[in-house]
Amino acid sequence: MKLDFSFIVPVYNRPNEIKELLESLVLQTYKTPYEIVIVEDGSTSSSEAVIATFEDKLAITYLKKANSGPGDSRNYGMRKARGNYFIVLDSDCILPPQYLVEAEKALQKEYVDCYGGPDAAHESFSLVQKAINYAMTSFLTTGGIRGGKKAVGKFQPRSFNMGISKKAFEATGGYGNIHPGEDPDLTIRIWNNGFKTKLISEAYVFHKRRIDWNKFYIQVNKFGMVRPILNKWHPETKKITYWFPTVFCMGFVFSLLFALIGFNFPIYFYLFYFCLLFVDSLLKNKNVAIALLSLAAVSIQFVGYGYGFLKSTLLLNFSSKKAEELFPKLFFKN
Repeated sequence: MKLDFSFIVPVYNRPNEIKELLESLVLQTYKTPYEIVIVEDGSTSSSEAVIATFEDKLAITYLKKANSGPGDSRNYGMRKARGNYFIVLDSDCILPPQYLVEAEKALQKEYVDCYGGPDAAHESFSLVQKAINYAMTSFLTTGGIRGGKKAVGKFQPRSFNMGISKKAFEATGGYGNIHPGEDPDLTIRIWNNGFKTKLISEAYVFHKRRIDWNKFYIQVNKFGMVRPILNKWHPETKKITYWFPTVFCMGFVFSLLFALIGFNFPIYFYLFYFCLLFVDSLLKNKNVAIALLSLAAVSIQFVGYGYGFLKSTLLLNFSSKKAEELFPKLFFKN
């Protein structure tokens, strides 16, 4: 089929980020015209002035709406877009010049109605950003679910870098109002409607992750709370591996207690695992400081996700309330 691409980018109080993203789009080597739909999601710090400086270089459709969250804003952008294949990006992403060429090449070779691409750390990112990127993308921590070539289970595209056909969008109704978790929820509904997904590893983005340690903990804690909700909505997707961070953290506490009474074998397992992480991060990032920071990032990731997952699981199973009542901060009201 003839692919007519529309980028869909919700933005909320991030004019500097959208500037970097648009600068990377100007450098795309793809020659066929494409559209960029930017949805200002109730921002108090507008991106309008920044966007205006690119209107003679890029085909931009700039939309404004009241704040209703990234999922609803993406849906709004897709309803307004002129293309037949939407590429959803986060505003804190930067694209390599060959992104669109690689995406089209892969879709022409093997068409699917939804794809996802990996995220990577740009050389300009801070040491903490690179360490967090390692924690979020390493096979040793997340099983490659965010775009690793070796992944545990079926690949689920993520909305920081996700392509979806107009046909699949219309069949599913797009994103729900949960956040985070709106992208795996949509992917599962895409599968349930008979559409296929795949990873296009060459269509990667540099994902800036506007984040510090505290924000990272909050983010992964929400990821942990969302997963049991998705498991309840889509019980066919439950996996024992989702318990890994919780079990890992509880095991670490018990291994310390065992060490106090002279039984050291369990703590050796954890020492080996963290040594493995250090070496893997060092080989990938070629920087000792990033490798050390990666250990902190992984620890925060496991504690935040593990606690969130356990808390959400207990509340959902021992309360008569719905998820929206138990966790109102995870849902936007459209």
